[in-house]
Amino acid sequence: MTVALAIPCFIDAFFPEVGIATLELLERLGVDVVYPQGQTCCGQPMANNGCQSAAAGVEAHFVDLFGDFDAVVMPSGSCVHHLREHLDAVPQTDRVRHLRAHTYELVEYLHDVLKVSDFPWAEFPHKVGLHNSCGTLRSLRTASMSELGETPFSKPMDLLRGVRGIAFVTPARPDECCGFGGTFSVAEDAVSGRMGLDKVRDHEQAGAEYIVSADTSCLMHQQGCAKRAGVPLRFIHIAQILNGARA
Repeated sequence: MTVALAIPCFIDAFFPEVGIATLELLERLGVDVVYPQGQTCCGQPMANNGCQSAAAGVEAHFVDLFGDFDAVVMPSGSCVHHLREHLDAVPQTDRVRHLRAHTYELVEYLHDVLKVSDFPWAEFPHKVGLHNSCGTLRSLRTASMSELGETPFSKPMDLLRGVRGIAFVTPARPDECCGFGGTFSVAEDAVSGRMGLDKVRDHEQAGAEYIVSADTSCLMHQQGCAKRAGVPLRFIHIAQILNGARA
């Protein structure tokens, strides 16, 4: 199986280390990875703001680059959710339907497709709090939702348990939104900032040294909130821990 790696535009611009860790991790696991050159945005920001027609160009370009691969893997739940459920500004050809059905968020690809349970090269001797973004939690269902009272499960926790030395702490409100929400953090900056501050303080009070997540956008928002408030937490993407980062 040949897997195409799609790196979201904000990771490419601000957090390239997350993209590199994702590539290295997949290659460690024996995956044949291709990185299509010329990739840009998937169209999510425009579509989320009601500008569907404005997303057509970048969506068509994404399909041209990725439509023929066995699978597409992205380290971003919100982008995967857009591609899987809302890639509808372009005609629904066989290539588009194939892409929608074979695009995976990194955690679900590792957990559900590769079925990895152990990362012998990885050691992370720190207390971590896990943040599940609203998109991965409620759209991709990578973990159970506490508000439904369902049997608990967590795909990211299953993966992280294969890392030596890691310890987990649980905030009082583990499924609460951090307030990022894309352009919500711009249009409703005061509310967004307060939600982010509440989130990082909840993790701090639980004893976390790091907040780990599969979504860099949420980490970016929380990192900014923590820095402005002087909350001494550090932030790291799950791909970096699974790839062997120590701090």
